[in-house]
Amino acid sequence: MCRPEPPQAVIFDLDGTLVQTREASWRVFEKVSAAHDLDITTAEQFYEMFANNFFVSLRGLCRDAEHARVVEEDFMRSLGADYAPLMIPGMVDVVKSLVPHATLAVLSSNATEVIRRILRKNTLEYCFGHVFGGDVEPDKAKGIQRFLDDAAQGSGRRCQAFYDESAAGGAVPAGSTAIITDTVGDVEAAMRSGIRAVGVAWGMHTEEQLLAAGAEFVAIWPQEILAHLFAGATETTECACPASPAVALPPSLEVSARVQRRVSGAKALQARITPHRPLTPQNPQAITAAPIPGGAPVPVPGGAPVANGAESVADSELLLAVRLAMP
Repeated sequence: MCRPEPPQAVIFDLDGTLVQTREASWRVFEKVSAAHDLDITTAEQFYEMFANNFFVSLRGLCRDAEHARVVEEDFMRSLGADYAPLMIPGMVDVVKSLVPHATLAVLSSNATEVIRRILRKNTLEYCFGHVFGGDVEPDKAKGIQRFLDDAAQGSGRRCQAFYDESAAGGAVPAGSTAIITDTVGDVEAAMRSGIRAVGVAWGMHTEEQLLAAGAEFVAIWPQEILAHLFAGATETTECACPASPAVALPPSLEVSARVQRRVSGAKALQARITPHRPLTPQNPQAITAAPIPGGAPVPVPGGAPVANGAESVADSELLLAVRLAMP
């Protein structure tokens, strides 16, 4: 089976995926449970609430809808005041490595206020184009669909406050979107939404639980997320599956405007210094210029060598032009 193409959009869960949540979130919920007689007295009982959607599990502990509303408000308020988890070591690097390649979002049961505080503390707030907190959309499957219907259809951010306006808009297919998560509930929501699910082994649920729920892969270390999502991009072995139609990226997505200007300038310089003579039967092959260090020789369009030593000058100028075109 062929490996999927690298995703165009990546959704991150927050708690247990980006940040170390088990102990920090339990300490907050323990007080809420005691205050509202929810009968959740151990951390293990609390972790099991994430096997389903957390808010669905929480409502199941309450007497009625009004009780559920009060408990949810108290829990979200407590998170805003007392929840201060640390980042998983290595995940800052993973997020920043993904920024040039995909639109990034956060989808979390936590409050938007808490997500904002954590991302700002770790200088990641402008790496994500979109954030769906539990106070905005408590249902993860609906949150995924809202992202696919609107937020994913455009540009992301490049760790700067403004959005990347050079990126062309357009719908991102569900199959080109992946969620990174530590919970069975999120994996099941991803399966219902038709997006890919990649689990992490350091959060709420085990590798076996995540795979059984439908995760295509479970990372043991943060860097494995990158290795898994982009392994097919550099693979040289030919795939036995039928080839899919290639989708050309707009030039603005492949190179920056600065590099495009350098390429244009290099092409103009090459046009000035390259003799424009048709190939003759006596000279059917293009002359090969001096090789670029670390690369293959660059073929020079044209014909016979330039007389009076001008060939070496042209070669040097062409080499300069090629180097100018390099990012």
